[in-house]
Amino acid sequence: MRKFFFTVVLLPALIIGATRPGAVFLMIWPGARATALSGAFSAVADDATACYYNQAGLAFIDGTIVSLQHAPWLPGLQRNMYYEYAGVTKSYNIGTLGLNVIYLTTGPTEVRNFEGIYLGTYTTFDISVGLNYGTKLMPNLGLGIGWKFVYSYLVPPWVWGRMPELGINTGGIGITYAFDVGTMYKPFSFLTLAGALQNIGPNISYTESGASDPLPYTLRLGFRVQPVDSKVIRVALTADITKILVGMFADEENTFFENLGYEFEEAWKGAGIEVDYYDFVKLRAGYFIDLEGMRKGYTYGGGIKAGGFSLDVGVDQNIYEFGTSNRKFSLSYQF
Repeated sequence: MRKFFFTVVLLPALIIGATRPGAVFLMIWPGARATALSGAFSAVADDATACYYNQAGLAFIDGTIVSLQHAPWLPGLQRNMYYEYAGVTKSYNIGTLGLNVIYLTTGPTEVRNFEGIYLGTYTTFDISVGLNYGTKLMPNLGLGIGWKFVYSYLVPPWVWGRMPELGINTGGIGITYAFDVGTMYKPFSFLTLAGALQNIGPNISYTESGASDPLPYTLRLGFRVQPVDSKVIRVALTADITKILVGMFADEENTFFENLGYEFEEAWKGAGIEVDYYDFVKLRAGYFIDLEGMRKGYTYGGGIKAGGFSLDVGVDQNIYEFGTSNRKFSLSYQF
């Protein structure tokens, strides 16, 4: 269990707020397959994680797909953290609808007052529930939109009652919503181009004072190329540039192009390769760079598909500078 000393960790965060995005759990990659490809999935988006990466991918999905993902999240930082994803898509004549749920918990939190006296324990969590839709504007052009409800449970109300010395009566729970929009274009059978603008909505606030943090407004640009496409083997290459738009062009002393160059350098960059043998065995690998977040390294994974079921694993623990394991496991069924 974690021990939260409010005067050091939690109280300043609640009162001051942050210049960086809130609801950062929205920035974590869901899906074992996408994780193995270093998050370079906006131009793939052909399963239920399209509800996260690019709703335009829903336009090209037929039938129904149900996906579940489980991940013990960065146990090298904190035990009992878990990141879960569930999604379902269903196609209709007018397009494809999708529902997805994201859940992150950092585990039990012990509450102690200024004297270190134990007051109780609670479990923090963040959850997002999304409604999504994708349709074809042309046979090779898809458009997608999404709406999500965001709920962040950082501090329960009983904490303030047991710690009147903090001078806070309410707060610790944040609620907001956001919209996504994406597009996917397939000019050739072997090439897909994609773009998505995500998490556009009101700030999330935890305090009665009105201090709030912006959501992680995100721009994704990506492509997918499939140079080998035979009955025996298929090979696809993917790449994404992901930019968190909060706080851009902050250095007023730089010129526009100097700031633009800096923002491009600090953008997340991911590339991956996927090898599919007889539509049965899948092997994946990728490379990811996030200079500002000090994350860089290889990702990898694989999976097996049979009878409509897909079981996948994705590993991205090597991109972190600290020692940890980080594996996502996904199970999908398409019918």
